[in-house]
Amino acid sequence: MTETAQSPTAHGAANPTAAGGAGVAAAPPTPRTGRASVLSGAGLLALLLCAALPILDFFIVNVALPSMGRELRAGPALLELVVAGYGVAFAVLLVLGGRLGDTFGRRRLLLIAMTAFTLSSIACGLAPNAAVLVGARILQGASAALLNPQVLATLHATTSGDRRNRALSLYGAMAGLAMVAGQILGGLLVAADIGGAGWRAVFLVNGPVGVIAFILAWRTVPATRSDRPAPVDLAGTALLAITLTALLVPLSEGRAAGWPLWSWLCLAACPIAAVALLFVERRQEHAGRLPLLPPSLFGFGGVRLGLGLIVPFSINFGGFMFVMAIALQQGLRFGPVQAGLTLAPLAVTHLLASLVSPRLIGRFGSRVIQVAASIHLIALVVLGVTVLRGWPDLTALDFAPALALWGVASGSQIPVFFRIVLADLPADRAGIGSGVLVTFQQASFALGAAVIGTLFLSLETAQGDPGKALAETVAALAALVLLTLTLSTRLPRRL
Repeated sequence: MTETAQSPTAHGAANPTAAGGAGVAAAPPTPRTGRASVLSGAGLLALLLCAALPILDFFIVNVALPSMGRELRAGPALLELVVAGYGVAFAVLLVLGGRLGDTFGRRRLLLIAMTAFTLSSIACGLAPNAAVLVGARILQGASAALLNPQVLATLHATTSGDRRNRALSLYGAMAGLAMVAGQILGGLLVAADIGGAGWRAVFLVNGPVGVIAFILAWRTVPATRSDRPAPVDLAGTALLAITLTALLVPLSEGRAAGWPLWSWLCLAACPIAAVALLFVERRQEHAGRLPLLPPSLFGFGGVRLGLGLIVPFSINFGGFMFVMAIALQQGLRFGPVQAGLTLAPLAVTHLLASLVSPRLIGRFGSRVIQVAASIHLIALVVLGVTVLRGWPDLTALDFAPALALWGVASGSQIPVFFRIVLADLPADRAGIGSGVLVTFQQASFALGAAVIGTLFLSLETAQGDPGKALAETVAALAALVLLTLTLSTRLPRRL
């Protein structure tokens, strides 16, 4: 199957501010060349499977960390690098992955990245020590960064109108479900101890699944690329890598390492690198080149509003999942299966809400996000009261009401966020837009795990009471939900 070039839409990148209003109206149909550019149902399934694996693998290790620490004799700093190394590599290279897909073909990059992701997953599962595991996780995160943007870019380039909205809704449902299912599946795999693999199974399972995803994608995914590919922005890539690394690594490792001097120097360097990145990208765009992060991309109202909603939500979600894994296993002494299955109500209601939300959006518009954010606040209040009143005698059933409400809220919101960001991007910028979107999401996941996780562990150490620390952390999460609720009032009535 040959690569099919996608023509830009009528309001292409030459006039990025033309859609700078609400930015949430449905995009005009994307011109196509040939039948190969139409996405089939099987192709959509393949794309969703390819997108699920990188997201799932960010969360799947949370419940496996205690087992890893015992077997590999790894301290907290190394274990946190197992999470942070993947997250940083994923976030740093995502935009580059979108650019490479636009240039060399999204289907080709998808297949290459899936191969690399599968092999690096196997390397993680066979790692003889913690250092090798961290290195393999960084490679796995880099592979995920090449893989994930191709999914959204292909969805954008091969669908239009209602088909695109349905595809993006399914993507949002899959993304949220993978976040929760990762920890449930991780707990089941660790406890099952298949062939004596223990925690290694959470990585080795990607071997057969990756092969299936590769074959399905090879046979069913249309081959697309931008008809105006831009050269790789080496300066922008390097500065983005420095900015995110200087932010995420010290926040992830600082507490476990005792906040050494290097952590503070990195945090101080982060805003300097960010300003340099903005300067370089603006200069390149003014010179007529296409930078890695085009400032004009943020001229689209949908991009600004969507990213403004995704960031606090993803910080909340990443921090919550990490903290719950620690609190349940170390605070309540739940086993990996019990800790994972405690989140089952969240997974079920998230899936159901994701399937219903497109119809609700069509009928009620942006009010869906406002109602969902309000439900999210109620869920946090219920969770805080449950923890304060019942700790340390809580069971999985005690958490069910709050987590079920949380699932309704997340399942109703995530599909809308993706839909808003990508709604009015021209097809020839789909790869860049997808990379920026998932970069913000993934960096926010890692930031949430680092900041919210550090907050919880610091409160627990200072107070000696994990229940009270969890309740106070939940209060901090509520502040992020209030931010999402406030920003949602800026959305137009109809989406």
